Formats: sequence, C-alpha cells, structure tokens
Amino acid sequence: MTQSGRMHCRRYAGMPGFAIAMTSLFVACTREKAPERAFEPATAVMPAGSGARASVVLDAEDGQWTMPAKSYSAARFSQLAEITTNNVKELRPVWTFSTSVLRGHEEAPIVVNNTMYILTPFPNLLYALDLTKPGAPQKWVYDPKPQQEAQGVACCDVVNRGPTYADGRIVFNTLDNHVVAVDAVNGKELWKTKVGDINTGETMTMAPLVVKGKVLVGNSGGEMGVRGWLKALDLGNGQVLWTAYSTGTDADLKIGARFKPFYKKDQGKDLGITTWQGEQWKIGGGTVWGWLSYDPQLDLVYYGIANPGPWNPAQRPGDNKWTSALMARDPATGDAVWAYQMNPHDLHDYDGVNESVLIDVPWGGVTRKALIHPDRNGYVYLMDRQTGEILSANPFVHITSSAGVNVQTGELTLVKDKEPKLGEVVRDICPAAPGGKDWQPSSFSPRTGLLYIPHQNLCMDEEGIEANYIAGTPYVGMNVKMMAGPGGNRGLLTAWDPIAGRPAWQIKEDLPVWSGTMVTAGDVVFYGTMDGWFKAIDARDGKALWQFKTGSGIIGQPVTYRGPDGKQYVAVVSGVGGWAGAIVAGALDPRDSTAALGFAAAMTDLPGKTTKGGTVYVFALP
Repeated sequence: MTQSGRMHCRRYAGMPGFAIAMTSLFVACTREKAPERAFEPATAVMPAGSGARASVVLDAEDGQWTMPAKSYSAARFSQLAEITTNNVKELRPVWTFSTSVLRGHEEAPIVVNNTMYILTPFPNLLYALDLTKPGAPQKWVYDPKPQQEAQGVACCDVVNRGPTYADGRIVFNTLDNHVVAVDAVNGKELWKTKVGDINTGETMTMAPLVVKGKVLVGNSGGEMGVRGWLKALDLGNGQVLWTAYSTGTDADLKIGARFKPFYKKDQGKDLGITTWQGEQWKIGGGTVWGWLSYDPQLDLVYYGIANPGPWNPAQRPGDNKWTSALMARDPATGDAVWAYQMNPHDLHDYDGVNESVLIDVPWGGVTRKALIHPDRNGYVYLMDRQTGEILSANPFVHITSSAGVNVQTGELTLVKDKEPKLGEVVRDICPAAPGGKDWQPSSFSPRTGLLYIPHQNLCMDEEGIEANYIAGTPYVGMNVKMMAGPGGNRGLLTAWDPIAGRPAWQIKEDLPVWSGTMVTAGDVVFYGTMDGWFKAIDARDGKALWQFKTGSGIIGQPVTYRGPDGKQYVAVVSGVGGWAGAIVAGALDPRDSTAALGFAAAMTDLPGKTTKGGTVYVFALP
C-alpha cells in the first residue's frame, strides 16, 4: 500500500558543523508524487519462533512513551496491540506538525499525560502538543536560545536524539552543552546547567537518562579532540553530582575496588593513561553520545564509549582505553563496576556508543541476565550484564576488517591488510566508519524473541593523514570514501535471534536504514527509510504490511501511544539529515567524495530521492 505525503516547510538559516561545509540553509517546498516502489522482500535465513527464546522484563503498560527507549531495558517494545498484522494496512495519517527546522531529525517524540513533546535539532526548540484536542495544537514552546557558534563545531549535523520525562519535568540537552529541565505542564524553565565548552569542540546530541533522581548525560566531539565523560546531575536542581571521564587516571574514571573487568586485557591500573602515549589521553575522544540502559535489580547503568581521536591510529599508539568500549556503573556514585573494550586502538572509527538492550536468555541450562549490543565493528555481542563476559559475538554484516571475536579472551582478531596507513589508500574496508550499525536504535520483542536491527551495508577506502590538534577545530587525520557493500544495497533491517546468534530474516533497503525501529505486541515492526517511506512489517517473518510516503527522509525514532480517546497511535518525525543525510541537509556537492567525512560518496543519489524536512506524522486506524 502506498500513499503520498505532504511536507510542511519553513525557511531556516543557521551555521553548520565542519563536516557540512556550508554557510546557510534554505529550502523550497514542493509536493512530490510518491513513486511506486515495492518493498524488498524479506529473506529467510532460519526459521523463527521455535525453541527457547530470549525475554525482557516488562513494566506495566500505561500507554505512554516517556523516554526515547520506552523503558530502562531499551527494548523499544510497546504492549499496545490494537494495531495488528491484520489491520495495520488500514493505518491513516490523522495529523501532522511542522517543527520549522530543516535539519536532521533523529529524535523520538515522547508522550506524557496526553501531551506530546518534540525536541528539534538546533536551535533545540521544545514543543508541547495537546493530544486532547483535534489536530494536537501547540500548548507552548520553550526556546533555550543556544549559542549559534555551537553549529560550527558539530561533527555530523546539529541533531538531537530527544528529551525524557521524570517527576513532572522534561529534561533535554542543547547543542551548546546545557542540560535543561522545564515544567512539563507549562514549559517554565526550572534549571539550566552548563556542562561543556564549545570552544574546546564539545557539543551535546544525546538523549538523557534519568535514574533515581539523577540525570545522566554525556558529550559529543570526538572528531574535535575533546575528552569524553558521563555526568550525573540532580534532577531537582541541576547540580552536577559526579563526573566519570573515559580517559585518565583510575580516580578520573571512578575506577576503584568495585571494578572487576571479566577479561585480562581490560585489567590493570590507570589503563586510561598507560595505554596512551604521553598526554594524548587529554585530547583522545571517548565521548558518550549514544544510548544508556539501566537494570533496577542490579542497580547498574550501561553505556558505550565512542572512538579515540584522531582517527589516524598511527598518531596514538596503544589500546587507547577506555574508548570504543562498554561500561557498567553504579548510577548513585558513578563507580565503575566492569568494562569491556570491543575495539582496542580503534582503527576505523568503530565507536561503542550503540544501544545495549537488556534481555534475559536461556544459556547453558540456566537463565542469564544479558545485554545485547550490535556494535559498529559488525558483531552482535551477547554479554552477561552482571560480569561483562561475552556469551557470543557473531557478525551481522559483511566484515573484512577483522576475522572474529575470541569469547574466551575477549580479543578481536584484526586483519593486518586492512589497517590504515599514512599516505597510502587501503581499499575495501568493511564495515565503513559508520559501522555495521551506527546510533540508530534496535528494538526487541519478547513475543518473538528477536532483535530488530536497523543498519547499513557500507564499505570504505581509507588513507591516513597527519592531524594537528588545535582546540575547537577538526582533529581527524583520515581521508575516507564510502561505498555500498556486497549486493549494492546500502541498508538492511535484520531480525536477529540472540540464542542462535544469527539472523532469522533480513530486508534489503536501497539506502542505509538510519531510523530506529519500534515493535509492538501486535507483532508489527515500524521503521523509516531515508527516501521518506514509513513502513510496517510482520515481526515474525518480515512480510511487508503497509507503507506511507512522508515529505522527507526518515532518520527519527518511531513511537506508539494510547491517545485520550483510548485508540492506539503511531508517530514518527520526518526530516533527513544526520551523518548519513548530510548531503541533503547540508546541501553538499555530490562530486566531493570527501564531504561529510566520506559519507557523501555513498549517498550521491540521495538529493534526487528526498528533500529537507521537519514534520511530525501521527497515524491511527479509522
């Protein structure tokens, strides 16, 4: 089923980040006939739904969506079941809302007490929409007035991944490094705390997580030579309670007696310094801009740490801990409990920031408390979330840069021929720098036991160049050119069986699947494509069920909620951009293969497939 959508646009001007390389933005909005293009059929790799399967602890379903990940487990699973595989074909748009911002919309809407909250990319406007009235009119808008200069140090578009709700407050981050709490009812600012400095290259794009009265936030800017951290702020007054750095002394990292990494390679004193040359750890990246999960029973928060800086590995000898790693911490004190570095001495920008979904798995005759983490290096890690032990680590994309993960030692076996070299082009490195999957979050259904991974199929050529550090300027040291991986399709949606450690089925997409996925108790998976299609598929076999053409490419996170009328609604924000869509959002020259840190080379046709946008679409059954 296909329909055409209408794009709501306004002129918007702003300074871009260095990867966008432009000085102003504007867009002419036109209604475009939706092309008739069929779904790629799902490819069955193994039968699903038989034998033992993974599960997840579910909270009581209240029909709301109060944080981007839906729950602390980060499963992005809704127990609402009015919309099913049988009736989803009847979905219709019921209202839309223009954000007035024409940059990459990676955010999830959140829904609390019959109000929808939308946080835009820079300038980070927070809208409250009244769901009790027809068309959901605007109740109020809060403008944090971030510094314009923040756009000039944003690596990969001026995106934001959404706000969160806790204790009557909407909490979010601004691009210029402020954490803000406003009253959820009237939009009044309750507190605003500056936690970083754009003059050193720091920005903030991640969605906060609130745990036991603490707002957990991290910084962006690894491509600018910043030093990464995770901070906890008091939800009541915005005071910074603790800071845990990603590099430096054990004291800086809040590593003490409780810290017990599972693998020998991650054990030792002050590894955040000794695995670096000289004082490079001070400008070594390791930012925290991805997703956080929380286990209330174990009282541990889990998060990934991003790449080291610069990209050129020849300039930073050593394992470069604790970049490209997973970390477990006590949210009350910040104390580190365990860590595992997926990519020591990260060669290819394989950050560790992707989501860790907290699931329970039958394993070796017992049920293990686990986390599942599809990493940028191309492997899906299934790990014991109490200890950091790897249960399995299997590829979910085509990989040439490594030859496997040793689950006994935790070591990643690298392919020497694919190591970047100074002044020499190394070809056919797979996956490319955005990884087998980047930030775009997966979802998990306890009904099927499958993880629904939105991701890309990209390879790259790399050439190392000398990088010089100047505070607040790019610190990369790599020429990159990306291209489609084997088969020519640049995107995939993979349904992953955590127990079998392999795909149950896959859907090929022409473009990278840069949106998140969301799955429901009606056994429907929702996701969007970069040419603007919002799609629904059967969670059990990947069968195409419905699609709707929006006005711009979709890189946002779908959500579902129960409206004040008792009906189930589905919402997504359409607005192409981000790293993958920078060629459109930043109006880049498609002839420049180095633009957007090499991503533009793989996306030269995207300007012909979609245009800029910034519109919330809401759907329901008749």
